[in-house]
Amino acid sequence: MSWLRVCFLLLVAAVPALQMKIDRALGEFRAQEEMLYLWSGKHVQALCPGLEMIVADLYWLRTVQYFGGRRLFAEGKNFDLLYPLIEITVTLDPRFEVAYRYGATFLSEPAPVGAGRPEEGIRVLERATEAMPDSWRLRQELGYFHYIYLNDARTASRVLLEAAEIPGAAFWLRSLAASLLVKGGERQAARHIWQAMYDQAEQGPMKDNARQRLSNLDALDAADQLSARVEEFARRFGRRPETLAELHAAGLARGPAVDPSGTPFDYDRATGKVTVARTSPVWRPE
Repeated sequence: MSWLRVCFLLLVAAVPALQMKIDRALGEFRAQEEMLYLWSGKHVQALCPGLEMIVADLYWLRTVQYFGGRRLFAEGKNFDLLYPLIEITVTLDPRFEVAYRYGATFLSEPAPVGAGRPEEGIRVLERATEAMPDSWRLRQELGYFHYIYLNDARTASRVLLEAAEIPGAAFWLRSLAASLLVKGGERQAARHIWQAMYDQAEQGPMKDNARQRLSNLDALDAADQLSARVEEFARRFGRRPETLAELHAAGLARGPAVDPSGTPFDYDRATGKVTVARTSPVWRPE
């Protein structure tokens, strides 16, 4: 057995004892969650010199478990520990790109999908760009997050132009930065961004999230089109339709009025407004 393999096995064997040491110092993952706020990645780092990358993996697993558990089972959907756990993970391993990207998404996505804390998500990505300044993709995602989650087209455009200056960056970043500043093009610009994120993401939650966002944009476009058909119906018949099915009967709509998931759209006859149902898998807060 080679000495490298022996060292690896010794490290693996040490992990449980090391984790117990950290948990005793930090407080186990339990009701007294506030205790973790007294700690930072540097405190944890001091407890495990030489094993930072292994412990970073442990903390990333803990982060994913915490996020998934709170999202699925917690009544209040409180994610107070999410940012501190991510901070510990990336302090232990400053080049842990997956932790930055997924952690920022977990933080930024609005409820019920995520924590609804885009400022913290952007802070995570800013830290990523400082740790890996040669990664144009990370800076590109930082620009995306400014636009998508904070609706800050000006800052997003500036960050994308910075990404375009990094050697090897995609040629279309400059044109995308310009398109974000075009007044009235928000939804189309968002579609470009989510499509780029979908095309570039590996299989997994990031790609699934981008796919859902694209479906949401398709649903919003379809709802707007149906709202316009409702007004056309009112002009023809002097009243709004009782249901959206009347649009189809009048030749003003093709097929059933459902979104890409197959969920029927909501319809408010008093206003004539068609919207994506909150019960739909593709619904997102606007």
